[in-house]
Amino acid sequence: MKIGKRIIEVTRLAQKIREGEIILVNKPSGWTSYRVVDKIKRWFKVKKAGHGGTLDPFATGLLIVATGKKTKELSKIAELDKEYEGVMELGAVTISYDPETEIVERRNLNGITEEVIRENVKRFIGEIEQVPPMYSAVKYKGKPLYSLARKGITVERKPRKVKIYDFQILEVNLPEVRFRVRCSKGTYVRSLVYDFGESLGCGAYLKSLVRTRIGEYKLEDALTIEELKKISSQGTDGGGEKHK
Repeated sequence: MKIGKRIIEVTRLAQKIREGEIILVNKPSGWTSYRVVDKIKRWFKVKKAGHGGTLDPFATGLLIVATGKKTKELSKIAELDKEYEGVMELGAVTISYDPETEIVERRNLNGITEEVIRENVKRFIGEIEQVPPMYSAVKYKGKPLYSLARKGITVERKPRKVKIYDFQILEVNLPEVRFRVRCSKGTYVRSLVYDFGESLGCGAYLKSLVRTRIGEYKLEDALTIEELKKISSQGTDGGGEKHK
């Protein structure tokens, strides 16, 4: 009976996704948010789908995807606070503020202690101003900044106000620092890490990042890409199609 019940549940879930559903996805590293949405559209044969807030390709964790009639809820989801856990490396700087580009500068960590690091966090809690990184989708004269950055062009960007509700240092193992942050929409954790490193005087870049929560939606409730692929296959009458 358990097997039969599972088949029914899988079939129902697949049907819900085709009709319109909110899907919590655990995005793997190396995947763009667009690729996740595109795969779901193809696997479940849905015409309309989107996500409620992008994750950088190198990052992993919670990505909320909506299909069909549920896509109208994406604008509300995009407004929700986000929570992340990540690792920053002190004493090193990259152009993109993350591991996607090479380290261009190294600095010593003289005087940087765990006490100094924990004390410095207080400066970044509350409403702060951030300058979007050049490697971002923010538009400049109609073009995304990353298209200019890839050509070696840097332009002046206007700072944006964001809110950091909570910023905790979880572990210090220099040069690496593991942290958790809860922030408002539009916050670039890469920029937060860059600014944090600059305020210490040693520089920093975001080495890894996991999105653990969006509003009340939790990563622990998310489906993996492999699970979604299997659900789409098992929930298709006649054995389904070959998925790529």
